Amino acid sequence: MKLGLRKIEKQDKPYFAKWWRDKDLIRLTSGNMKRISARQLGEYFDFVYKEDFGFIITLDKRPIGHISLSKRKDGWRETQIIIGNKKQWGRGFGTKAIKNLLAIGRKNGIKKIYLNVRPENIRAMRTYLGCGFVPKGLIYQPQNKNMPLLVRMELWI
Repeated sequence: MKLGLRKIEKQDKPYFAKWWRDKDLIRLTSGNMKRISARQLGEYFDFVYKEDFGFIITLDKRPIGHISLSKRKDGWRETQIIIGNKKQWGRGFGTKAIKNLLAIGRKNGIKKIYLNVRPENIRAMRTYLGCGFVPKGLIYQPQNKNMPLLVRMELWI
């Protein structure tokens, strides 16, 4: 089985619709169990599609998820990853995808990467630690009933 990253293409939008409407995936990420609207999905897809470093994760050329590095302030990039195909969860593909993305980031002069993760998403936390991310603190969001607490993790490459 060969894992790869390829640029997101317009025809990938149906994958996003399927993945971002999966209750198990939502529970681990945003926690907002309210169905995402077509407009919200379109806005999110357009945002990721336009990213310089927005990729579809493929397994034997079949899409199984997506990963990105979004430009933020002060030279930071934020990464987000999902393995949308639940049959592929727990098989190490997230780790491989992150390491591939980090190699691309290094080649492009990216130095500072962070992510925010729900503390109860233990599998994701283990993956990020295994890729070299270090917990740097907690983000309290009492106004956000779906994500009142996040862990910020950082990596300097």
